[in-house]
Amino acid sequence: MDNDNLGGEKALLEERRKKLDQLRDKGSAYGNTFKPQNKAQKLHDEYGSFSKEELVEKDIKNISIAGRIILKRVMGKASFATLRDSSGDIQIYVTKNNVDEDVYEDFKTWDLGDIVGISGALFRTQKDELTIDVWDLEMITKSLRPMPEKFKGLTDIEARYRQRYLDLMTNTSTKEVFIKRTKIIDSMRKIMNKVGYLEVETPMMHPLAGGAVARPFVTQHNALGQDLYLRIAPELYLKRLLVGGFEKVFEINRSFRNEGLSTKHNPEFTMMEWYEAYASMQDQMDLTRDIILNAAKAINCESIIKWDDIEINLDNFKQATLTSLVLEHNKDLSIDNLNDPKKLEKFLKNKNIKIENSWGPGRMLLEAFEETVESNLIDPTFVTEYPVEVSPLSRRNEEKPEFADRFELFIGGKEFANGFCELNDPDDQASRFADQVAAKDSGDKEAMDYDQDYITALEHGMPPAVGVGMGVDRLVMLLTNQSSIRDVLLFPQLKS
Repeated sequence: MDNDNLGGEKALLEERRKKLDQLRDKGSAYGNTFKPQNKAQKLHDEYGSFSKEELVEKDIKNISIAGRIILKRVMGKASFATLRDSSGDIQIYVTKNNVDEDVYEDFKTWDLGDIVGISGALFRTQKDELTIDVWDLEMITKSLRPMPEKFKGLTDIEARYRQRYLDLMTNTSTKEVFIKRTKIIDSMRKIMNKVGYLEVETPMMHPLAGGAVARPFVTQHNALGQDLYLRIAPELYLKRLLVGGFEKVFEINRSFRNEGLSTKHNPEFTMMEWYEAYASMQDQMDLTRDIILNAAKAINCESIIKWDDIEINLDNFKQATLTSLVLEHNKDLSIDNLNDPKKLEKFLKNKNIKIENSWGPGRMLLEAFEETVESNLIDPTFVTEYPVEVSPLSRRNEEKPEFADRFELFIGGKEFANGFCELNDPDDQASRFADQVAAKDSGDKEAMDYDQDYITALEHGMPPAVGVGMGVDRLVMLLTNQSSIRDVLLFPQLKS
């Protein structure tokens, strides 16, 4: 901001503070007694179709509403203003004839951004706009800082994220995204309740880093004198509940991963994770599909949707194995190449894909998929048969033990859900935890800790089960056509 703008803002602030002082002298700066009985949008819904004559005949009085002044036109003895409340906007008409003269003179000095309360009757203006004819009004909250210029909304992207309150105050499209977000989450909760799942809460601070392969945030518990880890995922705690006897549980949870900031990733994010004993992987793929379609229905999405420049058909869910997709999208590869680690390594190097020394053939196959296939999966696609090497908590496939009974869902070239048959063999799980510890000792900062208590829980016996984790933020992005995760988080993490 240049010096002229800074000077202008300072002058405005000083001017408004003088008005605040005057209001304080009258004891009316920050009122707390006005109780609005109406909402702007509901007035439009109920009376928007009434003609001027019908409104006169109905004589709709005792309307009271509170909102922020976003537009004001003072015209001597009569003035118009537009108020915005949480539901929308409505015009008010204030005249010296209908309100106390001193109050009217005060009103003429009120500023855009002030929050006021009014009472009056409905009518239509000469321009046929539904309006409240005010007979009483009061200041509720004096705004000391000006709204974004011309009430058109915040256009600076950085400012929209850092000062979300201004974005919500002025951009109705932003508010609509977050209303839809709430409806989407509500629809997810309703479908889980409908099919018999129990909603639970598990800890957000863990004594060990586990539940997913990701770098954790570390914090310190002073009283205990020990490190704790912000939850990477709730998985290991939810599966303890299966051991305890619950058979269908879910949690809509906040999880934390110490990774970079981007349009796709925020270190704090929302997932829904659920587990069902005695279920099949196909059962859970069907439920995952139903959750998405139900969420789309909740906000009136069509089956063909746009996400950025991509057209996606939500009626066209597909299913394929990871290996078949890698072969389909890489005609120079054969199944023999995938079974030979040296040939697979050569393929990746030819694609300029960086390889770590610790990677086995399973990790290299996954890398080939992520680099050459993933972005091409536009319509919803369930990808199955992931290598065990990259699936430390998944059950091995009995016919192909090098693969796990696992699926991931991709839409628009991005991952939306990860599910698998849970590993309930305590010895196999202990061995895989040991592999994770070895990887951590070799410098892998995303590897999990060895969770002995979880092994003990499995030794008590966990029924066969399938678990799924779905990214809520990304689902909201898809269904509201937002290209950045920051546009679906009220307060995204930003660089200072």
